[in-house]
Amino acid sequence: MAARRAASSVLSRYLLARSSASSPAGKSALLGPGDLLRRFGTAPAAAAAATEEPIQPTVEIKHTQLLINGNFVDAASGRTFPTVDPRTGEVIAHVAEGDSEDIDRAVAAARRAFDEGPWPRMTAYERCRVLLRLADLIEQHAEEIAALETWDNGKTLAQSAGTEVPMLARCMRYYAGWADKIHGLVVPADGAHHAQVLHEPVGVAGQIIPWNFPLLMFAWKVGPALACGNTVVLKTAEQTPLSALYVASLLHEAGLPDGVLNVISGFGPTAGAALCSHMGVDKLAFTGSTGTGQIVLELAARSNLKPVTLELGGKSPFIVMDDADVDQAVELAHQAVFFNQGQCCCAGSRTFVHERVYDEFVEKSKARAMKRVVGDPFRNGVEQGPQIDEEQFKKILRYVQSGVDSGATLLAGGDRAGNRGFYIQPTVFADAKDDMKIAREEIFGPVQTILKFSGVEEVIRRANASQYGLAAGVFTRSLDAANTLSRALRVGTVWVNCYDVFDAGIPFGGYKMSGVGREKGVYALRNYLQTKAVVTPIRGAAWL
Repeated sequence: MAARRAASSVLSRYLLARSSASSPAGKSALLGPGDLLRRFGTAPAAAAAATEEPIQPTVEIKHTQLLINGNFVDAASGRTFPTVDPRTGEVIAHVAEGDSEDIDRAVAAARRAFDEGPWPRMTAYERCRVLLRLADLIEQHAEEIAALETWDNGKTLAQSAGTEVPMLARCMRYYAGWADKIHGLVVPADGAHHAQVLHEPVGVAGQIIPWNFPLLMFAWKVGPALACGNTVVLKTAEQTPLSALYVASLLHEAGLPDGVLNVISGFGPTAGAALCSHMGVDKLAFTGSTGTGQIVLELAARSNLKPVTLELGGKSPFIVMDDADVDQAVELAHQAVFFNQGQCCCAGSRTFVHERVYDEFVEKSKARAMKRVVGDPFRNGVEQGPQIDEEQFKKILRYVQSGVDSGATLLAGGDRAGNRGFYIQPTVFADAKDDMKIAREEIFGPVQTILKFSGVEEVIRRANASQYGLAAGVFTRSLDAANTLSRALRVGTVWVNCYDVFDAGIPFGGYKMSGVGREKGVYALRNYLQTKAVVTPIRGAAWL
């Protein structure tokens, strides 16, 4: 089963396919993680630990300025800010700090490129070719891109190289394929009229991407926006600006006209707020926390009522039925929550387990977490790198303490790993209750919360009793149980006997406070198109 899922799943491509003993994953068709790992180090998994001296990446940091109108330039203020290596807390580079003045410059460039430039007037096939050339360049520069992503973010190099860079290229090819397939309609109208429906680009799209998946979020947002003929102002997360700036430079090498894509590194209260409230922006797309998403929506409404797509937080249930193969369920549930250091909006962080298999599941989940290899993400065999920064590190440990204080049973982890950087031990709680903070709030870290249930109706009610509705996992041998749960759960995605399957064509988004709209697939195109009706008379037309 895992092999069949491998073609489209983030976890199946690398993490799920390997055993809990952590043998290396197979090579990617584009760039095997082993190729890069041999370049940076070959320490066995058992020797990798957060206490070891970190490997120094050899990748050159080429771009730390803002990209405005086709040129890399300093911020108008001249200010910079440090981007930090989460393995050590040391500065990697100083990056230009964009603010409202830089947003004004970027929006003006994007507006000129849309109103006067060649991009919206190119044939759809020409836009397709630019995106295809970008995908080729991504593959050619995969080593540098993956190393930058791991260095700036802390995720394992195996994940960056074996999963995320290939998915970045795949997503760009997917949307390249859509560029010349955005069709209008002819609508039958009452009376002697010919009615056409046109789908046109919205104009200037403002996009804000998060720090947990900079490359994938770049692809999910920039790909459909450009395929539809829009221009873009993209704000990176202040924690992870490097990989997006690098990929943006490749887009210009691929032939993207000046001003079509502008990239601003900066902070939310300055650059982000300016982008959201800018009267020259026609559309917003944001991925991040639910609280910040509410601010984005308010700023958009108070300015020019620009439409907003939001992909926000989650507290996703992972439901293990009593007929499950416990060993398989333990491994999949483990990966569902610990993937990407637990820094995943759809992490299966509420693990609901049927009472008949609960005790066995809990013991095996504890053992699996204690085997998880935490260490330098550039080392071979490491499963978990550091958290993104000190703020997130401290926040997670506060949640762990809350779990202990509220009476949940701490089975594994619960503290920092090593004495340097932002590493946290894989943590497992059992005997949790629905009203505990660790079962209600998004932790965004390597913390698994296991809860017991006794029946289908009960687990549906409890799983749905959340402000979030992003995703869910169901592990069962019963088709009836899978169908019942899939339809009853109020979430945007249900993964049955798999998790984190992120094919470019599968829509992704949430119910309730997990977001508005969908990304990926044909649904993402709708975010970047306006609908126009054109009606002309058939009889008695003036030109007849």
